[in-house]
Amino acid sequence: MIQLSRWKVILVVLSLVFGVLLAFPNALSPAQRAALPGWLPKNALNLGLDLQGGSYLLLEVDVEAMRTKRIDNLIEDVRVALREGGIATNQISREAGGAVVTLADPARQDAAYTALQALVGPVNASGAAERQVQRVGPDRVRLAFTQATLDSMGATAVDQSIEVVRRRIDSLGTREPSITRQGAERIVVQAPGESDPEKLKDIIGQTAKLTFQMVDDSVTPEEAAAGRIPPGSQLLPSEEGGALLVKKRALVTGEMLTDASQAFDSQTGEAIVNFRFNGQGARRFGDATAQNLGKRFAIVLDNRVISAPVIQSAITGGSGQISGNFTPESANNLAILLRAGALPAPLSVEQQQTVGAELGADAVQAGKISTAVGFMAILVFMLLSYGFLFGGISVIALLVNGLLIVATLSVTQATLTLPGIAGLILTLAVAVDANVLIYERMRDEFRSGRPVLSAMDAGFSRAMTTIIDANVTTILAALIMFQFGSGPVRGFAWTLSIGVLTSVFSAVVITQFLLSIWFRRVRPKTLPIV
Repeated sequence: MIQLSRWKVILVVLSLVFGVLLAFPNALSPAQRAALPGWLPKNALNLGLDLQGGSYLLLEVDVEAMRTKRIDNLIEDVRVALREGGIATNQISREAGGAVVTLADPARQDAAYTALQALVGPVNASGAAERQVQRVGPDRVRLAFTQATLDSMGATAVDQSIEVVRRRIDSLGTREPSITRQGAERIVVQAPGESDPEKLKDIIGQTAKLTFQMVDDSVTPEEAAAGRIPPGSQLLPSEEGGALLVKKRALVTGEMLTDASQAFDSQTGEAIVNFRFNGQGARRFGDATAQNLGKRFAIVLDNRVISAPVIQSAITGGSGQISGNFTPESANNLAILLRAGALPAPLSVEQQQTVGAELGADAVQAGKISTAVGFMAILVFMLLSYGFLFGGISVIALLVNGLLIVATLSVTQATLTLPGIAGLILTLAVAVDANVLIYERMRDEFRSGRPVLSAMDAGFSRAMTTIIDANVTTILAALIMFQFGSGPVRGFAWTLSIGVLTSVFSAVVITQFLLSIWFRRVRPKTLPIV
């Protein structure tokens, strides 16, 4: 086992070369890293919120609001389906999970059942539909979400919100934000380097649900304001002042957008948002504008009318623009929101914190000092216990271990936090522990009468079982912490896991490599550590 085989030489050389290349960017400034050739790695350590400062937000997803909106959409779908089927109703009432239709003619119950059956929707992975239709008495039909669908809406809303929030923060250029679920309906956002939490709240908190809806001119504004709102319409506040009556059914939604960007109107010079639909959205928008020439349609953002232009001609190109008293910054923010997509449910900020850059720098300095102190303590212990040669080899292996940890954290862009530094220091002790086991076993074997080479070989082979057992146990503990922990606990577990793997490599392979070179050159008759 102590023999200097070719594969060990290749493995050690490659690990050192790649370790230096991947860790080297950490010694450079951001400008110097940007100037490196494209084939060289440029990633430095990704410092967490506690080490470089930034913003922390705890968000809560309003799942109940999303369920209410889904049921509202369901009721409107029911209204349209029955109207298109020529089925008269006395009332469409809301109840938990869906809608109940009271028919004007009980004889049309079968026809109503068939019409609503088309709205049952897609089946899930288990083969069950997300909605169900039931006959209720002789003259009523009920369409409602299944209980399983209602229960799954919460988890779905949180998962979708996390992805939308991630896309929005990424568009700000924030480096490696941490966005994780906390509990059933909460999201934790940590944005290192982002010192303005209000900016984050403005980008994250807006639902950004964009719809294009026809204006309802069937009643006067005064009648609408007095509460005489026709079925299928709603009164929404307008950016131009007052309120506007619009049809509830959207012609096109923001989900059909493929792009949005801030620009300036060529005639007025005001800030606008240009947008483009996908194929489906372009066709629907073109058909809707062709069928409603001379009428107004409302551009609605989060239940507020931004503008309501008159359709002068069919818009078939699949693109358009949104104007409405924007500043360049607000127009750019709206474009970011539209590109990232709408939130499935409103988000409320439950807690916010700001970690100053100075505090982060202090934490980094404290981490450096604690790591240096820990390393010096290990250095002194190993040199006093095992002499300059064997103790020095352990220290070299320890330095290689640190290099590989930094390289691995840099290439994976795993976030290094203050607890992660604690894991790094613990890793150094674990790595030296393996060297101590190997050296003590060598002493015992040599004292029992074995030759130097045999004692060294036995020291490695017989200590390996204990080393592997101890490190597998540590890895399992780290995986459990990573799986069930959050925030600082996961940072500690991730650094510890990387450190355990690199420490086994450095304490065993690197130490073997260096001791093999020493033995081949010196051919000693005794062990220096006895």
